[in-house]
Amino acid sequence: MVSNVSDTEILYCNFNQDQGCFAIGTQNGFKIYSTNPFKETFSRDLGGGIGIVEMLYRCNILALVGGGNSPKYPLNKVMLWDDHQSKCIAELSFRTDVKAVRLKADKIVVVVENKIYIYNFSDIKLIDSIETAKNPRGLFSLNNDPQTTVLACLAKEVGHVAIQTYDAKNLITFKAHQSQIGSLELDHTGKRVATASEKGTVIRIFDSETGTLLTELRRGSEYAQIFSLAFDVNSKWLACSSDTCTVHIFSLNANKKEGTTAGDENSQVSAKNPKSKFSFLKGFSNYFDSQWSFAQFKVLDHKTRIAFDPEGTSFYIIGFDGNFYKVNFDPLTGGECIKEFEGKLFN
Repeated sequence: MVSNVSDTEILYCNFNQDQGCFAIGTQNGFKIYSTNPFKETFSRDLGGGIGIVEMLYRCNILALVGGGNSPKYPLNKVMLWDDHQSKCIAELSFRTDVKAVRLKADKIVVVVENKIYIYNFSDIKLIDSIETAKNPRGLFSLNNDPQTTVLACLAKEVGHVAIQTYDAKNLITFKAHQSQIGSLELDHTGKRVATASEKGTVIRIFDSETGTLLTELRRGSEYAQIFSLAFDVNSKWLACSSDTCTVHIFSLNANKKEGTTAGDENSQVSAKNPKSKFSFLKGFSNYFDSQWSFAQFKVLDHKTRIAFDPEGTSFYIIGFDGNFYKVNFDPLTGGECIKEFEGKLFN
């Protein structure tokens, strides 16, 4: 039984690379859960706060950074934790606080406020570094496809995105928004990147090899902080969560040629995002010609993380209030989503 409120405070949460698990950092350690079926698989009481905990699929190595009221580790260090040995086996130190970490089978990526560092996983040697704009939230994205490595991050110029494709040794930068980037996310293959500005009203999707704008989606008309963007594994859908407590699902099928989808060249287009009933006024403003969300779901917490399940017509939500949801949507009609399951992260 949890003894006090601070033990249940979620400092961090994120899904692993295949969305089969997720990790949360707390004031006393970290916990790992499976998504389907939802259950706590293990937890570690480390006697101090964990502000970042990142998984590599389901293997025994995790990346930890201290956080909370009484951090277990310094905020400027990444600790590689071996859960089989229940100890740290390596560490990376930086001059300033670590803002984000991601793992791939062959790479470790660490973000500080103005720079990103990329290391070989095998020998922990630095192989690249990228200067960025000021990045207090640690915004960046690493694709999940094990066959390729694509990294998207803030460029040095406000509103610009930089994308490094390591296999092709290709680096591009392009302007995504007038104001500072508020969120960005690569799809599974790294061929598309979704971005939103700090205003949070529109989401733009770009070709990550050329920087070409593919489509613009409208989350809403009022400013909002977007906490999570997520593609499904086939890039048919994009999900968005923000501090408005609404999760939006957008269809990306409309951006493919008729009769195809992102994942299956032979399947029929199943859905299109609705447009404003005033779309005939598009000559006056892009607002009236925007694509609005195909499906929606309301949550209680303003801060959430989202991910699609492998089937693509369900998604998971982790709330920083301690709630977990599995939610279904109709790929033909959209509209209000249906909650299939709700669980608690703490008993």
